[in-house]
Amino acid sequence: MKILNHLICATFFSGIQVIIAQIPSGVYMTDIKNVRHEIKIDDNYFIYSAYKTSPPEFIKTLGGFTQTEKTSLGEKIIVLLEFNSKYEQDSIGQLSIPFSMEGDILHLDWFEKLKLSPLTHTSQDLDGQWLFATRGPDKGQERRGEANNRKTLKFLQDGRFQWIAYDTNSMQFKGTGGGNYTSFDGVYTENIQYFSRDNARVGASLEFNYDVKVNDWHHTGKNSKGEPMYEIWSRRSLESE
Repeated sequence: MKILNHLICATFFSGIQVIIAQIPSGVYMTDIKNVRHEIKIDDNYFIYSAYKTSPPEFIKTLGGFTQTEKTSLGEKIIVLLEFNSKYEQDSIGQLSIPFSMEGDILHLDWFEKLKLSPLTHTSQDLDGQWLFATRGPDKGQERRGEANNRKTLKFLQDGRFQWIAYDTNSMQFKGTGGGNYTSFDGVYTENIQYFSRDNARVGASLEFNYDVKVNDWHHTGKNSKGEPMYEIWSRRSLESE
């Protein structure tokens, strides 16, 4: 991921003083007037999601690679978006958000002032970023990967999961869902708290089997329709590219 991010910065951030990100990796949340604002930050990747909790209603999500910019007025996090669920409406492909840290509290001066608290750090087997590769079982079939503009990303961190389906060329957004998850002893469970395609899916709990083989996550069980499912996800890493 770092190599791609450096290439992005060389192209899009030339002339800007770039420093190492000072927002600790983690999941940050705040609730304002029945809207939950959730931010996931992992090294140089940023995802923002907003959704109503009661009654459940998905609002938006966006995310991409980051750097921070130091200015005379303070620091900003710059996000080159890979996806934006509102892109057809707002055409936003890059963010510039003033931020500050007060202890472990993250302050963002964005569309409104957000004061977000971190979740407790947890560690589970499937933590990290994963890209959908292929339907299983693995028989040497062609895979989707980083070079493919069509992506489905799963981001798992501090007990929170989110999947996002999108196209990096057209910025076409195809769907997302997220909530809490656990992954222990070969059992992966998702508890859905937002779902862009159908708010009625919120509250569902889905249980699957998992097996990690080197950098592949073999994800098996039954889908929401009760049909057998076998997916292979590949751990996202651009270190070797």
